[in-house]
Amino acid sequence: MIVRLPGDLDKRIREHAAAGYPDEACGLLSGIRKGDTVKVTGVHESHNITDRDPKTGFEIDPKLRFDLMRALEERADGTEIIGHYHSHPDHPAEPSATDLSMTYETEFIWLICAVTADGETELNAFKPLEDRSRFDRLALEIGQRLE
Repeated sequence: MIVRLPGDLDKRIREHAAAGYPDEACGLLSGIRKGDTVKVTGVHESHNITDRDPKTGFEIDPKLRFDLMRALEERADGTEIIGHYHSHPDHPAEPSATDLSMTYETEFIWLICAVTADGETELNAFKPLEDRSRFDRLALEIGQRLE
């Protein structure tokens, strides 16, 4: 599977991750699935509403999700919620054990953005296996035109 992320949306995710530092930043991704390609067409920032330590965990505001679901349903153009993103402050852009324990929707794409105190970022894409035993890394094309 290939995830295509336009450059402006890549920039928004990285800026949100840096602005949220040292806490985890998070949000939803909207887009279109076509064959073996997922095209991200929207980044929807959320407040991290976790009741755990926000430096090591995240929870997306359910109101954002419901509002986005309604808006996409009204558009009826094939755009759907395709996944979410979150940051890993001072940790690699790889799924953690906590991430694996929070895997409920195996069809979702996970974008994980490592971020450091100086604002350096790295972004990777993953998808959980159906049995939720681990994540597979996905090809991430940044800055590609959406066709």
